[in-house]
Amino acid sequence: MLTTIYTGTSSIVSFAGYVTYIDFMNNMGHCNFELIPKWLFTIFPPVKYLLYTPSYHSLHHTQFRTNYCLFMPIYDYVYGTMDKSSDSLYDTSLKREEESPDVLHLTHLTTPESIYHLPLGFAALASRPYTRTWYLWLMWPVTLWSMIITWIYGRTFVVDRHRFDKLRLQTWAVPKYSLQYFVQWQNEAINGLIEDAILEAEEKGVKVLSLGLLNQGEELNRNGGLYVQRHPHLKIKVVDGSSLAVAVILNSIPKGTTQVVLRGKLTKVAYAIAFALSQKGVQVGVLHQAEYLKLTKSLGTESNLVVAKSYAQKIWLVGDGLTEKEQMSAPKGTLFVPFSQFPPKKLRKDCFYHYTPAMKTPTSLENVHACENWLPRRVMSAWRVAGIVHALEGWKEHDCGYTMSNIDKVWQASLVHGFQPLTISTIHTKNQ
Repeated sequence: MLTTIYTGTSSIVSFAGYVTYIDFMNNMGHCNFELIPKWLFTIFPPVKYLLYTPSYHSLHHTQFRTNYCLFMPIYDYVYGTMDKSSDSLYDTSLKREEESPDVLHLTHLTTPESIYHLPLGFAALASRPYTRTWYLWLMWPVTLWSMIITWIYGRTFVVDRHRFDKLRLQTWAVPKYSLQYFVQWQNEAINGLIEDAILEAEEKGVKVLSLGLLNQGEELNRNGGLYVQRHPHLKIKVVDGSSLAVAVILNSIPKGTTQVVLRGKLTKVAYAIAFALSQKGVQVGVLHQAEYLKLTKSLGTESNLVVAKSYAQKIWLVGDGLTEKEQMSAPKGTLFVPFSQFPPKKLRKDCFYHYTPAMKTPTSLENVHACENWLPRRVMSAWRVAGIVHALEGWKEHDCGYTMSNIDKVWQASLVHGFQPLTISTIHTKNQ
């Protein structure tokens, strides 16, 4: 790069291309996981001399006096420094047996930069909650290539592997970004990817599959019920996690609360929360007449619903659709408790923001090195925990669509298996 500067032949394109190639090849060679398919060398035999593989370079670190060349093995062939076991190690690495999980969580990418926050990205970023980082803009050539690769690859990929009790857990990601879930013409393609993942998991013998983030949208697939309807004989149990999400919200509200504000898109979770609070005698206020009419029609006129005429309540249960104006109108010291998949934008420094529905994991859960999106380490979303608990309990029914499991039963089962709620005091401390 310096040479091109001194000779006056440098360009932004050459720098971007060079850094992208060098970083990709260097990281690939040191990832200790064989990912180069054999068909590539079968179709294009000369590539064997121009492209090294992770197994090829691993011998440089284990045998020390062989396979010196980075990226292009041709020089090892010319000078006789190629390790004789390179080909056999490559073949053996490709024949590894694939581990089938018992529980599968199906999530998706959120932003183009979110790829760096996955375990296969940067460990330093993956180990802390997801926030936008300015220096990732410098990685835009790599980001662009990752978007192209996910588009070409076009199928779900493994993000994480864990073990808990006797269960093998995996997380797969759909190669789609959050923005694409809000584009209607993408619905068929996304549903196809989710359906293929469910059928693939069925073939692998997976017991439970939980749908994370927007993979369970009502407009997209009727909270996962679409797949059960299309495949009524599925052995795998599909879980949308709504029951546990509701339980987490109900147990996140401070004891003694008599009034709350419910604001945001009226989802399956929102209706269940409103019904449960009404049954407990808690007054549920909504900010708009249209929301009041929808809830009343569903819950009945006897429900404890009102149209809030002031913003005096300090407990706000919020989902997608909370406006900046509404958030700024809340009184000082308000606790915002999200019931949505994505957290609201934090606009107030004089208020408190709870995490999206989630629980702390037991210490016996192994191999937890990365954060789940914006959640802290060793904290899992309620939708993900629900799938694990479903498998541990051996429940035989699906928990998706327009049905809802017994909220108290799901909550108690989660506690029995060591999952713990996030306390309000912890949230307040972190926000301050």
